[in-house]
Amino acid sequence: MARPNLTTSLATRLVDLLHRSGLQEGAHVTEQWAADTLDVSRTPVRKAMLFLTEVGILERVPHRGFFLTRDASTLSRPPLGEGGPTGDDAERTAYFEIADDHVGGRFTGLFTSADIGRRYRLTSRQADRVLARMESEDLVRRRPGGRGWEFQHVMVTTEAHAQSYRFRMIVEPAALLEPGFTVDAGAFARHRQQQEALLQGDILLLPRAELFEANASFHEMLVGCSGNPFLLDAVRRQNRLRRLIEYRHQVDRSRLAQQAREHLRLLDLVEEGDLAAASAFLHGHLDRVRSIKTG
Repeated sequence: MARPNLTTSLATRLVDLLHRSGLQEGAHVTEQWAADTLDVSRTPVRKAMLFLTEVGILERVPHRGFFLTRDASTLSRPPLGEGGPTGDDAERTAYFEIADDHVGGRFTGLFTSADIGRRYRLTSRQADRVLARMESEDLVRRRPGGRGWEFQHVMVTTEAHAQSYRFRMIVEPAALLEPGFTVDAGAFARHRQQQEALLQGDILLLPRAELFEANASFHEMLVGCSGNPFLLDAVRRQNRLRRLIEYRHQVDRSRLAQQAREHLRLLDLVEEGDLAAASAFLHGHLDRVRSIKTG
């Protein structure tokens, strides 16, 4: 399975530690305490704490150190792809294991619900629920006659992912320049609030699927304001195709604070009426994300 990078991994461990600590908003969180408790050196702990500052969980005060911005009891965090052995945790774990195995080329071809149950340690009811979720997201489909399942066409290679981003670099900036483009004030307000929430802790606190939806729906909203249904349909199709490979990228969350800040800058440019600048900024934003994700 895909794994988070060191900063993301240590940051999530630190969030769990803070949650267990019961500390109150404004509490001083020292590097030494975190390093000793997590049994790691201070250098990676400092990087993790700086990341938690980026996403709004800690505040760094010059010459004084790091302080909690909220009560630790609010830092409930779902696993980044791992989970417990029973109930919803088992289904969530299996869902992401299936996604990782398919993108990694370890699970292809036709399969049945029973195959899913055996391979991913699920009951028949759990396997059916996992498949129902994946079917609702256009990731799998039933074979004609109901005999087994198969994966829908999704992007599983680096080049396909890069091509998808290059396609989006053509479509999405052009949508902002459509003659019928109109700001949906209500949608802009909702997405601004959502992106700000990412920078107030949600980058680390949301499950992978919800994090993907927050960012995918942001781009769909912008394109939808163009009033051109063909452009919106193209972007929605790309989001369906890239869902599985994007889930793997959501394991490493260290880049997402900058992405959220760029989304907020896009909203500013559009609301200021500078659509040409917004279009150019969106093209650059997509190109930067493409470069990061495809290497």
